[in-house]
Amino acid sequence: MGKLDGKKVAILVADGFEQVEMTKPRQALDDAGAETKIVSLKRGKIQGMNHMEMGDKFDVDLTLDEAQPEEFDALMIPGGLYNPDAMRSTEEALDFSRHFFEAGKPVAAICHGPQVLISANLVRGRKMTSWPAIKVDMRNAGANWVDQEVIVDNGLVSSRKPDDIPAFNKKMIEEFAEGRHARQAQMAGAELET
Repeated sequence: MGKLDGKKVAILVADGFEQVEMTKPRQALDDAGAETKIVSLKRGKIQGMNHMEMGDKFDVDLTLDEAQPEEFDALMIPGGLYNPDAMRSTEEALDFSRHFFEAGKPVAAICHGPQVLISANLVRGRKMTSWPAIKVDMRNAGANWVDQEVIVDNGLVSSRKPDDIPAFNKKMIEEFAEGRHARQAQMAGAELET
């Protein structure tokens, strides 16, 4: 039996995501028994990237219009240069992300992925890490940014880059297996009021 049997995980991703930051965590989630769904802005396929080179295309399972965040137990947000920028500019993606925090559900974000959480006003007071280039953005949004391979803060898992994926996957699976975190919901309420 897997640690995540019966758990549904949304992977919030758009064109231009860092491919390995979606595929390796998704494989780890699937291997642990989770049912993963790619949730995106449009139907069809989304384009992965290997740094600045085009990667593979992946099927979208649900659009944001179709996805019901209440049906998911956890959220994972990969990085990449273009993916978080598209998501943070879309109110439906921000609302989708907020649901997980308000409900105390665990969330994992890697590399540039936390930019979505910045725009959703969800990082204030949280201990987090990210791709170093956005640490100023993280700090300006009220996060306590630290340079470590993986940080866990009340159900929120964050990592810096592809090299951190093994540590990211381990902590993500632990937090997703634990389920809801009451403190996550309390902190989201305080963040969204400011």
